[in-house]
Amino acid sequence: MSDDKTIDGTAREVRETEAAKPASRAVPRRTWVVGAVALPLALGAVGLSLAQGTPFQPTPVAPVAIQALAPSGATAIKGEVAEIFGNKFVVQDGTGRALVETGREGEGGGLVAKGETVTVQGRFETGFLRARVLTHGDGRTLLLGPAGGPPTGSLDWAKDRLGLGPKPDMAALTASLQAAGYGDVRVTGQGPRHVEVAAKDRDGREHQLHVGFDGQVRERPEPGLPPL
Repeated sequence: MSDDKTIDGTAREVRETEAAKPASRAVPRRTWVVGAVALPLALGAVGLSLAQGTPFQPTPVAPVAIQALAPSGATAIKGEVAEIFGNKFVVQDGTGRALVETGREGEGGGLVAKGETVTVQGRFETGFLRARVLTHGDGRTLLLGPAGGPPTGSLDWAKDRLGLGPKPDMAALTASLQAAGYGDVRVTGQGPRHVEVAAKDRDGREHQLHVGFDGQVRERPEPGLPPL
């Protein structure tokens, strides 16, 4: 009988010891599951915040009459959409007609509607206005082509989206251009540490320039020539 009681008491003591163990030593399985789900969601939120950085915006320019279009890295026209041909469309005003090219974004011909009034800003060369900014009559604006800044997904891109990357001091850069003899400065693009600029020299001739954030000014090569 005494042996039975001893075994009984021992069994009760073991159960009481196990029950007395601190719960903090064992992490419930459900906690691991919740953590595994929460981590991708947190990383996804970071990715979303990075992707929502402010896109580059070219310097706005006032539209000119289509008849007055001349080779330029930054010019604009305003008129009615007369014809649509895939990623190209014709804009006409009271002075003439111009062919606009929209690039990859315009494939399918859905960017504009025939008969609507649009303002198109971009580079005019070889008879085409290569659109960079498209503004509809209701004020909706679409930026076409590269987003500007560092390549998407790069470390510089991440820093830029978090506000940690280098920023151009446009007042200082404009002063550098003016000191070099340029005026009518219009920013057309942006890289990791430089901006692309259309500007005119003292004789009124237009130039395409590469301006580093450090103020160094270089002439962009003509199409077909190797980059600087």
